[in-house]
Amino acid sequence: MKKNKFKSTTILGVRVGKKVALGGDGQVTMGDIKMKSKAIKVRDFSNGSVLAGFAGAAADAMSLFERFEGKLEEAHGNLQKAVVDMAKDWRTDKVLKDLDALLAIMDNKNSYLLSGSGDVIEPDGQIISIGSGSGYAIAAAEAFIEANVKNPKTIVHKSLTIASEICIYTNNEINILEIK
Repeated sequence: MKKNKFKSTTILGVRVGKKVALGGDGQVTMGDIKMKSKAIKVRDFSNGSVLAGFAGAAADAMSLFERFEGKLEEAHGNLQKAVVDMAKDWRTDKVLKDLDALLAIMDNKNSYLLSGSGDVIEPDGQIISIGSGSGYAIAAAEAFIEANVKNPKTIVHKSLTIASEICIYTNNEINILEIK
């Protein structure tokens, strides 16, 4: 039986107008042991117009990022088509099907959560998150948005910092990418 490794990080994306920021903490854990504190779990695609982050097994996520990049190129930058095509492959491909990761993907208009079971979820609102600290990060981000904070990078940084203070699988070595 495969172990669920999704609890080992926090990825948070926020959109305010057409500005987007997606960030993640740097902690890598194996069970209850911290193995690394400065991993980079977010990446940009399509000349910085698409951002993605992962939760789960790092090697699996790197394979998924490569495959997603190919799908995005095939779709000529059409994020929705690339995500749907990726989900179809992930659900049916014998190798991909066993990969243990979740992806959070955003551009300046759309947000998607993508899983190996073929799920494509387009969250409501302007916040997207995966990983063990998601609930904390989402709550903090919603509070900052309600308090009229307009800079998504600031919201992501402060929210991930709060999550790192609560979630033992999330640290404060935060990497953030932006679409302006």
